[in-house]
Amino acid sequence: MEESRELRKIIHIDMDAFFASVEQRDQPELRGRPIAVGGGAKRGVVAAASYEARTFGVRSAMSGVQARRLCPELVFVKPRFDRYREVSRQIRGIFLEYTDLVEPLSLDEAYLDVTANRKGMPSATLIAREIRRRILEETGLTASAGISVNKFIAKVASDFNKPNGQKTVPPEDVQEFLESLEIRKFHGVGKVTAEKMNALGIFTGADLRRQSEHFLTGHFGKSGHHYYRVVRGVHDSPVQPSRVPKSLGAERTFSENLSSEVFMVEKLTKIAEELSRRLRTRNRSGKTITLKIRYSDFSLQTRSRTLAEYIDSPERILAAARDLLYQQPLENSVRLLGISLSNLDTEKEKTESGEDSVSVQLKFEF
Repeated sequence: MEESRELRKIIHIDMDAFFASVEQRDQPELRGRPIAVGGGAKRGVVAAASYEARTFGVRSAMSGVQARRLCPELVFVKPRFDRYREVSRQIRGIFLEYTDLVEPLSLDEAYLDVTANRKGMPSATLIAREIRRRILEETGLTASAGISVNKFIAKVASDFNKPNGQKTVPPEDVQEFLESLEIRKFHGVGKVTAEKMNALGIFTGADLRRQSEHFLTGHFGKSGHHYYRVVRGVHDSPVQPSRVPKSLGAERTFSENLSSEVFMVEKLTKIAEELSRRLRTRNRSGKTITLKIRYSDFSLQTRSRTLAEYIDSPERILAAARDLLYQQPLENSVRLLGISLSNLDTEKEKTESGEDSVSVQLKFEF
């Protein structure tokens, strides 16, 4: 059933290789060279890679050893998160000159709702171009942008012309754009989900749109409802300037693998204390605790439990995490442990309307 919906003008700004680009800007001798922000030692992990490094296959979250194997000339740079936050604040200041509706996703990306903007500019495409120009002039860094009627499509579009480009998907092109996408291009569809969809004969947005909601929820649970809606251009999530975190966590990577739960409990004590500090700083508590275990072979395991009441103290966090640790035997020695709390006390139930498609105005200027 088609319903009329209020159209918005949403921009997704994504900085290009942000951490690595800041380092190359601040250290001219690194410009044009393949660099990785992170550690290149035995236990190191790549936090970000320059585009020069990416041509060799170097990616974030890759081990430093593997990255150096792919690119022997790779230069490792120690992260400077205070510097990245400083530059991020400068960029956010530019955003706020155009709209109060800015939702940061991380230090290097954000959504902007420019439907009604401070400059009175009717074209979101021109606003995005002007913002990107100003970022380049004022910081020396490049950014890419996606522009469309909702956050989902804008984020997908921002990947199309990277680096230093932008793509607009106006209302009249939304359906054609979504149907032409490879299924892995859909934000939120990871490798495992994409393989499952491929096994069901779903390779493109057009294939996805042909499936009934009953079919999709039957195979993908609640996510099936989301897929059914977004492939029809329906995504109602507003740009939220004061974005409430869905979870908070803390983790540690160890210099030597741990093989005994006794030593792991000692490490979990420190992690629980750090998580408790983060929760109390934000005046948060949570009910669902998750223990993250990364083994020495880089495989990942998570164990979760929802408690009867909210917790935020280090003692109770540790007790719950310890229970999860002893819940089942370890599969290997451990290189990383993490604890997170979700189902936070600030979350409210969100209801989604049941619209299936978008009625668009073709003269809406983008």
